[in-house]
Amino acid sequence: MDEEFCEVVVTAADGDWLAGFTRTLVEERLVACGHHVTPIRSVYRWDGAVHDETEARVALHTRRSLVPAVVARTKELHPYEVPCVIALPLVGGNPDYLAWIVAETRAG
Repeated sequence: MDEEFCEVVVTAADGDWLAGFTRTLVEERLVACGHHVTPIRSVYRWDGAVHDETEARVALHTRRSLVPAVVARTKELHPYEVPCVIALPLVGGNPDYLAWIVAETRAG
């Protein structure tokens, strides 16, 4: 298969918001699915202070060619000033699952 795949990780303070956001991306065919993990504990530095917060995390499965569109939609809709959006390459997997990702997403 010639497609390149990735997992895009997005975090947010509100798990329900993140689930709704995931649904939007699936409806827009930017991602095939999202696997949510909540709660997660995030420790980070922001505005000169260290924070220790509860957040939610989603792992989105999509084509690498759609990552710029996922980043753009996240920046448009996310309540954070600088949302976490990172893409991790998939180096392999079930060929049937990877074909399903292609079938459920739009061409990049």
